[in-house]
Amino acid sequence: MAVRELWLVRHGESIGNVAATRAEIDGLEVIPLDERDADVPLSDTGREQATALGAWLHDRRATIDAFWASPYLRARETLALALDASGADAAVVVDERLRDRELGILDLLTRTGVARRHPDEMARRRHLGKFYHRPPGGESWADVALRLRSFLREALEGPGESVLMVAHDAVVMLVLYVLLPLREDELLAFAEDHTVLNGSVTHLVRSDRGWELVDFSDVAHLRREGADVTAHPGSPDVEPA
Repeated sequence: MAVRELWLVRHGESIGNVAATRAEIDGLEVIPLDERDADVPLSDTGREQATALGAWLHDRRATIDAFWASPYLRARETLALALDASGADAAVVVDERLRDRELGILDLLTRTGVARRHPDEMARRRHLGKFYHRPPGGESWADVALRLRSFLREALEGPGESVLMVAHDAVVMLVLYVLLPLREDELLAFAEDHTVLNGSVTHLVRSDRGWELVDFSDVAHLRREGADVTAHPGSPDVEPA
């Protein structure tokens, strides 16, 4: 039985999101964060967002057949808190192909840090563009799309018709790229004026015509439950000035 309904959730605000935003504002070169990316937990606000997601999930838990999550702590925490708040007792499939994009030598660097420490890499990124630029030791958006194609090829033909996935903003964007499908220029134009908010829900359905986007980055459930809405960039790999 093929999956016909897909709910894409970005994890709640993490302490890494907060630290990265503060480092950019303060003009630091390096984001002061001790945890490796896979171990970054939710902030207090992120935990509130995850609980608010649980209230949204409570009304839909009977219709969602499967739950997937990135192995990164902030995604697993988001789904665990949401399931607990919803009262659902569900198994979660964790798959490393849903992890956040790896930044290699740019990891933990702010825009200022990249410009000062790796000016040649910033110039190379301008030349190649966001989609194909692969920082040394890291991944391009195209690399992430390749692993998502592998995951989706298996997962979307699995049991159940409606599934929910908790991952990262780049993963949400690139699932849209793969499923809708979009060209490189269409994806980048969409990403330029659309932000995947923390704790947001993006909804796709599959018909005989293929996949269609129903809602993007919906946060009505956060506002309804009184949780803060946050729009931190998913990684410090921002557009060069």
